[in-house]
Amino acid sequence: MDEVPGSVGTSASFALRLGQTIFSSASLLFMSLGVQFYSYTAFCYLVTIMGLNIPWSFTLALVDGYSVLFKCPLRQPGVLLIIVIGDLVLSTLTLAAASSTASVVDLLVHANGPYIPPKFCSRYQISAAMAFLSWFLSLASSLFNLWLLPAL
Repeated sequence: MDEVPGSVGTSASFALRLGQTIFSSASLLFMSLGVQFYSYTAFCYLVTIMGLNIPWSFTLALVDGYSVLFKCPLRQPGVLLIIVIGDLVLSTLTLAAASSTASVVDLLVHANGPYIPPKFCSRYQISAAMAFLSWFLSLASSLFNLWLLPAL
């Protein structure tokens, strides 16, 4: 069986998972720097999803790192199915959180009144951008693993 770049157990998958962890952590960090994030449901939703995404991506990065380091590929169909489903669910939730956060920030920026200070607004925009980057990497890894699934 050919090895699909980006599937579980490859160095490309390790890079994707590490990128997901870094971007999710950055998104959570920029959102949490502002003390007022709990005032908006979309921001709380982003914090919750990034809080779920970080351990998922970090754990799978550890699995990929172990698999690459010791040259033992993870090719059980049941485990791969759980990873694919988990990735698809988390990527959908991450897209929803990033989109809702970006739309609320845009609404607050273009509103007629000063709802939040401008320094918090830029932090929230950076947080939404980091969440979109995390979503993109999460979707890529789920599609690579989905591509590998029928071959097993």
